[in-house]
Amino acid sequence: MMHHGEYKVVGGKLVVVDLDSDNGVIVNASLNGDFFLEPDEALEDLNAALNGLPTDASHGTIRDAVNNNLREGAVMFGFDADAVARAVRRSLGHATKWEDHQWEILGPEIIPVAEQVALDEVLTRQIGTGERKPTIRFWDWDESAVVIGSFQSLKNEVDMEQATHHGIKVVRRISGGGAMFMEAGNCITYSLYAPDSLVDGMSFADSYPFLDAWVMQALKSLG
Repeated sequence: MMHHGEYKVVGGKLVVVDLDSDNGVIVNASLNGDFFLEPDEALEDLNAALNGLPTDASHGTIRDAVNNNLREGAVMFGFDADAVARAVRRSLGHATKWEDHQWEILGPEIIPVAEQVALDEVLTRQIGTGERKPTIRFWDWDESAVVIGSFQSLKNEVDMEQATHHGIKVVRRISGGGAMFMEAGNCITYSLYAPDSLVDGMSFADSYPFLDAWVMQALKSLG
């Protein structure tokens, strides 16, 4: 069975893979794209590293096979072994890209900030159990609030006496990260809810620029 997969490195190059599968094993793997590789012969190393791997190989297994099989002194420009692994996993259906999903968009609706963060947990769980399609939700509210991360200390982050004095709500979200002051009508906030196949093999740090790339592209188009 023929398989085709692509992965565009954030800020880098396009990696494309075509391969066959036979009895649960990768055969006839062929990498290409607009990346640079020195020496040219190192492309043979990359293809050879993929051939013989099981079709259900994890991202880490594929990445390590590429790194271990690359000849000494070879250099990959604009891509790396992780990018190759993502393209391979996509070709085999274990990893997905934006276009593979039908997205639901929930426009901004003014609701209390406590309900906003509660919805984050509800929608996340629904995506995880397959009850809901991948979703993007925009927040809106008519009150000022401080939203703190899941692992933050309320005492260290917020002066509750002053927050109460100024009528600022304080709530905790289920995701990590820092405290954010949100003023009504003066910021744009959104949440993405997607299956983990969209960020297959990515660290938390790598997933952020990948998931935010569309926002940066949109802002750039607006100048």
